[in-house]
Amino acid sequence: MTMSTPLEWIEAKKRGREHSQRDLQAFVAAVTSGSLPDYQLAAWLMATWHAGLSASEILALTRAMRDSGTVLRHTDDLEPTADKHSTGGVGDKASLVIAPLAAGLGLRVPMISGRGLGHTGGTLDKLQSIEGYRVDLGAEEFTQILREVGCSIIGQTDDIAPADRRLYAMRDVTATVDCIGLIVSSILSKKLAAGPRNLVIDLKCGSGAFMADRAAARELARALIDTGSAAGLNISALLTDMDQPLGCAIGNATEVIEALQCLRGEGPADLRELCIELTAEMARLAGLGDSDALRARCAAGLDDGSAEQVFMRMAVAHGAVADFEARLRVAQEQAPAVADRDAVVHSMQVDEIGRAVIDLGGGRLRHEDSIDASAGLQCLVRIGDVVRAGQPLFTIHCDDVARADRARARISAAIVLAADAPAAGPVVLERLGA
Repeated sequence: MTMSTPLEWIEAKKRGREHSQRDLQAFVAAVTSGSLPDYQLAAWLMATWHAGLSASEILALTRAMRDSGTVLRHTDDLEPTADKHSTGGVGDKASLVIAPLAAGLGLRVPMISGRGLGHTGGTLDKLQSIEGYRVDLGAEEFTQILREVGCSIIGQTDDIAPADRRLYAMRDVTATVDCIGLIVSSILSKKLAAGPRNLVIDLKCGSGAFMADRAAARELARALIDTGSAAGLNISALLTDMDQPLGCAIGNATEVIEALQCLRGEGPADLRELCIELTAEMARLAGLGDSDALRARCAAGLDDGSAEQVFMRMAVAHGAVADFEARLRVAQEQAPAVADRDAVVHSMQVDEIGRAVIDLGGGRLRHEDSIDASAGLQCLVRIGDVVRAGQPLFTIHCDDVARADRARARISAAIVLAADAPAAGPVVLERLGA
């Protein structure tokens, strides 16, 4: 049965009935044009949160959102194309490493990224700590950099999946973000509009992730894989650990610095491992070889500095000043958060560590909030480490003493010390998909 008015859409979903493809196309058109008022969109979102969306509804909604704006069609000379999407975590600067590393393997990486909101950081915020880097490129410039450099990371433009921008903003203020069907359509509509043929999902799982429970993460991964496959993508997902921050640096400028260290063969082992695994999986999906050989090529690309050179070329192509690395500013160091006794680091409430960065001014609670790119943290311990009373656990970078004091109190409460600790788990917990 086809329903043609907003009241009928709301009533149908309230009663748990399924929308037709035509219904969802009309709904997305009304969202995009603005003819659907906020109060009716909010009512539909809440009804959908309660009733859910079937697999066919998720696919139809994803396609309609993709088609609400420009859909990039990459010519054969830009193939093979591949991308990765992270569901968000604390200290997750992997995109800054993966895009140039994958380009070095021969992939083209058209990456459309987002800003941080809440306790998770955003790739665009990190990139904009680089002086001159533009994230607002149009399709023509985006494609040209993709052709010349092999990778380009931009923000969502007015023309890319515009329906998602309004839907996401309304989901954020109606407590309907955590609906699997809406999550899947939001992620995949933007990725499909950017045009890659191969996509790897980095699905974070743990206390710092959107999906803290592995069963819930697995359910979301399967929905993404099923919908992406039906929409024509080669797609797989890696469930990855977010029970402690990724790497050591948390913030914006400080994460760019750590990403550059990784790109030249240095930096934390967990960041390096994750970037190699995700990049090799992107290349495997694109048919560039078997996983072991691709991992070895990724490691070589980091160790010989070639991946770093690709990043530098991408940054300059986006408008960054040539000596941007020397100009990255990290705020002055404040008194560290320290252990209050001899113990072992048992666990971390990672979302609270992310919120500590917001306390410092390095994150946002609302889309319109400004960010201090120089503020951030350095995580000095990992789960399982033995610590002594007074030993620094986190270094705090902030120019405001009062902000630093608030962050220190939050961090101290978020680090659980005990007599012993569970064995540390792997970075990659599970692989699903093609």
